[in-house]
Amino acid sequence: MRQNINRNSDVSTVPSNPLVIRIEPSKGWVSLKLKELWAYRELLYFLVWRDIKVRYKQTVLGVAWALIQPFFTMVVFSLFFGRLARMPSDGVPYPLFSFAALVPWTFFANGLNQASNSLVGSANLIKKVYFPRLAIPIATVLSGVVDFILSFIMLVGLMFYFGFTPTINVFWFPLFLLLALVTSLGASLWFSALNVEFRDVRYIMPFLTQLWMFSTPIVYPGSLLSEPWRTIYGINPMVGVVEGFRWALLGTPLAFGQSIMVSSFVACLLLLSGALYFRRMEKTFADVV
Repeated sequence: MRQNINRNSDVSTVPSNPLVIRIEPSKGWVSLKLKELWAYRELLYFLVWRDIKVRYKQTVLGVAWALIQPFFTMVVFSLFFGRLARMPSDGVPYPLFSFAALVPWTFFANGLNQASNSLVGSANLIKKVYFPRLAIPIATVLSGVVDFILSFIMLVGLMFYFGFTPTINVFWFPLFLLLALVTSLGASLWFSALNVEFRDVRYIMPFLTQLWMFSTPIVYPGSLLSEPWRTIYGINPMVGVVEGFRWALLGTPLAFGQSIMVSSFVACLLLLSGALYFRRMEKTFADVV
């Protein structure tokens, strides 16, 4: 008899209205919710690891592709622009001059091209599970760090081969690497969100990337331009990245002033505006993708 009474009393203490969590789409311009992204940092790690494994799964040369692409591009540039066109290289052997620019450029271009299709490629995941959608393009860009490290090791080998040793400027190198990451991530957020709504973005990306490359001082030095055009040229954030890499590693001349400041400002603006636009369009991803 007592046991029945106790059971009834336990049932009466159960709340009649259980806790309900409702996920609703955001309205208007919303915050970035970086705390939520930090809470899902473990998921971000697994997305990065997934992208790295998928990139080299069932490949013959594996991670060697990270070296082959910039190396043979450097060979072509050295032959046509360095030897035939006699392009100036600020007193640096042209192969080293071009490869020092191709290392950050390849990191930027690969991250941009792959991240622009990352949301469409993860459509099944987006439709079934809730998580911060920012994690997908961020993971795609961060997965390119592995390729960057490998190509950077090759760049260091070329530096010693040509007799170049890093100067004290090398302490600025992490800042220019951060600038490359910010630029790649900012552009990736814009184009990944646009690609969900406008699928022809993926057809524009190869042409846009090629146009962006020739508007960046990769095959030619930025010193060919004089002020005020050089400062205006810095609106392209990759100008600051490429010239900064060469200055920090090879000691080439650098107008360390307005052009670098303009590139840094534009890169930060690109990241902030891209993140805000991404969050604004995020509510439609599951329906449109």
